[in-house]
Amino acid sequence: MNIVAEHKISGEPIDKAPKRPVRPVRWFIIVGTLLAVLVGGLVWFNYFRGQMIKQFFANNKPPPVAVSAAEAKSEVVPNLLTAVGGLAAVHQVDVSADVNGRVTEIKFEPGTRVEAGTPLVQLFDTPEQGDLANYKAQATVAQLSLDRAKQLASRQFGPQATVDQAQAAYDQAQAGIAKTEALISQKLVRAPFSGDLGMRKVEVGQYLTAGTAIVSLTDLSELWANFTVTEKDSGSLKVGQVVRLKVDAYPGRTFEGKITTIEPQISTDTRNIRVQATIANPERILKPGMFVTTTVVLPDKPAVITVPETAVDYTLYGDSVFVITEKKEEDGKTSLSAVRTFVQTGNRVEGRVEIVKGLKPGDKVVAVGQLKLQSGAPVSISTDPAPAIPAQPPRY
Repeated sequence: MNIVAEHKISGEPIDKAPKRPVRPVRWFIIVGTLLAVLVGGLVWFNYFRGQMIKQFFANNKPPPVAVSAAEAKSEVVPNLLTAVGGLAAVHQVDVSADVNGRVTEIKFEPGTRVEAGTPLVQLFDTPEQGDLANYKAQATVAQLSLDRAKQLASRQFGPQATVDQAQAAYDQAQAGIAKTEALISQKLVRAPFSGDLGMRKVEVGQYLTAGTAIVSLTDLSELWANFTVTEKDSGSLKVGQVVRLKVDAYPGRTFEGKITTIEPQISTDTRNIRVQATIANPERILKPGMFVTTTVVLPDKPAVITVPETAVDYTLYGDSVFVITEKKEEDGKTSLSAVRTFVQTGNRVEGRVEIVKGLKPGDKVVAVGQLKLQSGAPVSISTDPAPAIPAQPPRY
């Protein structure tokens, strides 16, 4: 066997094995390390950002909200019972004639004031005047006959029967006079009482039937205020209690009267009871038919805690107020904050509301400015006076 020596053949072995590739585990380690560094950086960045935001808001607190404050007071609130009703005249009538007749004269001016007995309308009464003259003539003749019969009877020249007949004739004539004068008086319509006349409803020459309205007559010196209260409140009413009235025609004014009548029966339909108060009207400015708001003054109740009505926030979740509290900061300064406190309210009288539960006397509450507040928000008390509460709410 011959061994052939080739050119450029080194002494290294011919069958040399190839290099092995890098293991895949290394790549996983490298990628995992990069991901861990990236996630750690993101976590650190979020933590750092949160700390910086927290520090920013801690060092940049919003300025206190300026509000108007009021103090919860313990006071005796007027015990009032409010209702609505209307005014009616104590004396009011449509003047009318008692008999049929034609109008011959109108003796009044519409809208004027008249006294009781003042002639208003004259009806045609010529036939009655003629009958009156006839009866007066008969009465004159009967009087003469009676005197003559009495003289004869006193001298015993005539019987007593003649005297009785003459007396009867005279009485009959006097009865005719009285009847005719009554008929004539019915033809002259007079004012039944003193008062103010309304608009005229008849004309001269018009034929009136009995009961036809001629003119309205109203006495404005005294009026009735009729109103109703619930069955629950009827037990607190008594005759003689003071009633205050307000009418739309004279805003800001209050009129006073007293309860004079309480209906003894309660309506089975509404369970309300009717009450009537008498009101003096010396200025004659109140008119029958006016709508009135009545307030009955009841005996006083014990003292209660009250706050301005503007301090109470009414919501579906309950009534609440913002109570102003003081606290000391770390630097020793005193700060004010408003804390929402739920309360139980009672009656509302003259711009103030009764607090049954939730406050004590002396507590300071926010009277104006609640819309800008949240519970615990810092506040500062404004030196500006609180707006006045209107006597009546505005109407739109």
